Amino acid sequence: MKDPEILRNQRDFNKLYNKGNSAGSKYVVLLMLNNGLTYNRKAFVASKKVGNSVKRHRAVRLMRESYRLLEPKFKTGYDLLFIARNTINDTKCADVKKSIEAAAKRVNILA
Repeated sequence: MKDPEILRNQRDFNKLYNKGNSAGSKYVVLLMLNNGLTYNRKAFVASKKVGNSVKRHRAVRLMRESYRLLEPKFKTGYDLLFIARNTINDTKCADVKKSIEAAAKRVNILA
């Protein structure tokens, strides 16, 4: 069974890109939009600008772990899209966590 907390549909991504609020930080760009549900749906993306498949997958894993640590602080009812910047290469998880926290504060999504 698919996890309902993961964004998969192209229509949802397009809605986020067109109508969502965005905030950037050193390593991550965060797009968010109210979804009217009782939980957050999220997606983690790293484009080919980040590097080869190994670097892209590491970037996604760093963002996913950082979000997992910060998840209790996030308000619920939002679609969240985390986009890795190419500066995320060779960084520690703590730095990515601070970057996600800074971006979330800018869009006022932290409880």
